[in-house]
Amino acid sequence: MARLYRAVFACVGWFAVALQYGVTLADNPDSSAGELTLNFFSYFTILSNILVALALTAPVVAPNSRLGRWFAGEGVRAAMAMYIVVVGVVYHFLLAPTWNPQGLALLGNSLLHYVMPAAFVLDWLLFAPKGRLNWKDPAKWLIFPLIYGGWTLIHGALSGWWPYPFVDVGALGLGRVLLNFVGLLVFFLIVGLTVVAIDRTFGRRDRRRVPA
Repeated sequence: MARLYRAVFACVGWFAVALQYGVTLADNPDSSAGELTLNFFSYFTILSNILVALALTAPVVAPNSRLGRWFAGEGVRAAMAMYIVVVGVVYHFLLAPTWNPQGLALLGNSLLHYVMPAAFVLDWLLFAPKGRLNWKDPAKWLIFPLIYGGWTLIHGALSGWWPYPFVDVGALGLGRVLLNFVGLLVFFLIVGLTVVAIDRTFGRRDRRRVPA
């Protein structure tokens, strides 16, 4: 069951990323492909969805490989769940009201921000081992958002392009953007702690079911 589920949503995930990339190129014919590609892979949404697609693909196509075992690890999958939940929630409450995609853009957007977050969280709930996470783990999982934040500031300062309005230093100023980043990190941490709480609750329940 897990293998089939992951295979299906791995395909959905890769399709969504490819579709969104194609839409990005088609909607910006006057911009260089190199610039568009760099900007495309500078969205946290895209990077998180790629990680999720890899986490679904690797255990299916190469379960015994180093990559397959790494992506199958409970800590890795829990971190991915944290990242993709933040993607869906931030999009729904902060970004969705600001634009109105149509056609293929709407399809790709819905897959990346709603379908894949829900699919991966369900995968984590149903198939990942439970009861092995530590309360300190969410702090370690913040490394990826921190690196992303640093890259966003450097890339934006050099190019003048910002992936999201709440990190636009040109419009908001560096101080406000740094406060926004801190707020996002706190939200990441809250989601991560919730993931650990669910993991530990399920782990206790599963241990009670094991016969003495």
